[in-house]
Amino acid sequence: MSFGLLFDSTRCIGCGACAAACKEQNALPDGIENRTTAYTWTTVEKRNGHHVRRMCMHCVTPTCASVCPVGALHRLETGPVVYDSGKCIGCRYCVMACPFGVPKYQWDRPVPVVGKCGMCASRLAAGQATACASVCPTGATMFGERDALVAE
Repeated sequence: MSFGLLFDSTRCIGCGACAAACKEQNALPDGIENRTTAYTWTTVEKRNGHHVRRMCMHCVTPTCASVCPVGALHRLETGPVVYDSGKCIGCRYCVMACPFGVPKYQWDRPVPVVGKCGMCASRLAAGQATACASVCPTGATMFGERDALVAE
């Protein structure tokens, strides 16, 4: 079974609970930036009076993973596109290949890695929903089986 996330901008109130939960779940530094970075993996932008969530799309056929020469990025059967920093050689092909500009390189670290949402793969393995969907007060971020979300 493959899981996914669905965002409904008509329900989003821009509270940022999803971004805060992501930071906490992934032990990322405090401070939610107004765009995705190596340390802010999801954010809510305001565009033309609407709230738009930015995060990894966890593509069925992820371009970021297809260009990685060492398999540091790969898609799990359960849906998340995950990153293994132990395999990464720092080529940044994934950064250039992603059509959504999701993987971000940590330029400020002596041994940099790529930062991106992993769709809370450890939570999924434990039978839990993603942190961002769990805290959304309006149900704007929905977690579930991918086919059901596509049907929705």
